[in-house]
Amino acid sequence: MSESEVLIRVESGVGRITLNRPKALHALNRAMCETMTEALLAWRTDEAVKSVLIDHAGERGFCAGGDIRMIAESGAGDASEAKAFFKVEYRLNHLMFEYPKPITAIVDGIVMGGGVGISEPADVRIATERTTYAMPETGIGLFLVERGAEGLAVRGYPTQDGARAAELAFSATPAAMISADGAEALTLASDIGIAAACAEAVGLMDRLVAITVDYMNTRKQFGVTIAGFQALRHRIADVKMQLELARSMSYYATLKLGEPAPQRRRALSQAKVQLGQSMRFVGQQCVQLHGGIGVTDEYVASHYFKRLTMLEMAFGDTLHHLGEVSDRMQDTAGVFA
Repeated sequence: MSESEVLIRVESGVGRITLNRPKALHALNRAMCETMTEALLAWRTDEAVKSVLIDHAGERGFCAGGDIRMIAESGAGDASEAKAFFKVEYRLNHLMFEYPKPITAIVDGIVMGGGVGISEPADVRIATERTTYAMPETGIGLFLVERGAEGLAVRGYPTQDGARAAELAFSATPAAMISADGAEALTLASDIGIAAACAEAVGLMDRLVAITVDYMNTRKQFGVTIAGFQALRHRIADVKMQLELARSMSYYATLKLGEPAPQRRRALSQAKVQLGQSMRFVGQQCVQLHGGIGVTDEYVASHYFKRLTMLEMAFGDTLHHLGEVSDRMQDTAGVFA
């Protein structure tokens, strides 16, 4: 590789990396990734460099991805060169995600594959009207990574509802491939997760409504229980209606898990839309019917409400699934079509 394929310099406190391989649309190769990695490592502790800018020479595009010709030729043999390239490229991506100084990427024109990989970690991405952004991978694989494997970093954190979650970071982590075509399995797993979340939400709402009704039959105002107030009875009736709508769509989601993927995906999104609306309505109304006690940590109703809020966001929120339903409704608006 000619050194001119990546231009490295420092200008007014900004470390500047310019991709300079215009005839190949700045497609990345191993040497280019190594050059960028070396520069970033040198600037990481250099006090004279306050931030990093990544751009490209010419006007054809930012980066068309990896060197496809090299990858294809290497894949036809023992694939050692392609493996070495991906190892260096992904280490570069990881370095950028963890970089202590702000990175700006000017993503003008074509941004694909490896171009996405070196622009996504940037703190600021500047796009133009000519930007075309894509990740044209041919497939998604499933890999098994052992807990405690070398290069695996796990950062746990609490969630709003008191549960736990974690972020995983991989750096040259050993893994065993389960399947080279994992997209279908991941999609099915996501759909099963949605159905399970819907069922859990129905159980939570069922219990929250029961707690709320019990409270209304106990709490007194003006010498009578608030369950006797007509306005509140109407509100709890509306809550019950939303609960039953959610219950029906939860059943529907589970029944559709055995359908072909297009019908299954639409049905699960339809269910998630209704469950999202019901969870928000039931949760908010039950908390309001309790009054101030409904939002205290000492009272169980607040924890049900928090869990419902988390479930509404899980596997895509209501607005996301409303868009999914819209995209899949071609010839009919019928739920059971």
